[in-house]
Amino acid sequence: MPGPVPRTVRRHSVRGQVLEALRSALAGGQLEPGRVYSAPALGARFGVSATPVREAMQQLASEGAVDVVPNRGFRVCVRSAAELAELAEVRALIEVPVVLRLARTVPAGRWEQLRPLAEATAAAAAAGDRAAYTEADLAFHRALLSLAGNRRLLALAQELHRSSRWPPPAPGAAAPDRAALAADAAEHTALLEALIAQDLDVVRSLVRGHISGSDA
Repeated sequence: MPGPVPRTVRRHSVRGQVLEALRSALAGGQLEPGRVYSAPALGARFGVSATPVREAMQQLASEGAVDVVPNRGFRVCVRSAAELAELAEVRALIEVPVVLRLARTVPAGRWEQLRPLAEATAAAAAAGDRAAYTEADLAFHRALLSLAGNRRLLALAQELHRSSRWPPPAPGAAAPDRAALAADAAEHTALLEALIAQDLDVVRSLVRGHISGSDA
């Protein structure tokens, strides 16, 4: 697996650290779609046993990022355009009405508290760091939807969001460049401005457009 890996992993949180490292590798493209990786081989990369890697990969399998290949390891999933479109449709059905309801009820000051998260996505995009952008983007949407106060909705939305963000495009497909990430990040700031102004038409349009482009 190309790219940097952690030099050391503290034993008291091995599984969690390996899981986050694998998520970063998926988002950054170091784990190739369609390729099978064994837990022992990945464990050797991280300097840990195969057990925490296997546990982390099982979590990623439950999130739809990898498939279990018996007696071999885990295959990184390949998302088709049709699958991404289905994910976007379901996300829109959930998120558009929720964000519109929040736009009517949440005071402007609460939206301002999300601005640092929007700025974090812009910074990751400017750096061209796809893995950092993925996590910053997830954090922004998590904070936004958490204002609805519905933990089940938030968990479902996060699962759908992660599924639409990785694995990265299949081999041969164009990966988003820095300009595409920057455009995606700019939509966060535009959405905050529309929410503060309670411009429901713009909010609706931005949320739908942002979700439909979530494979960026």
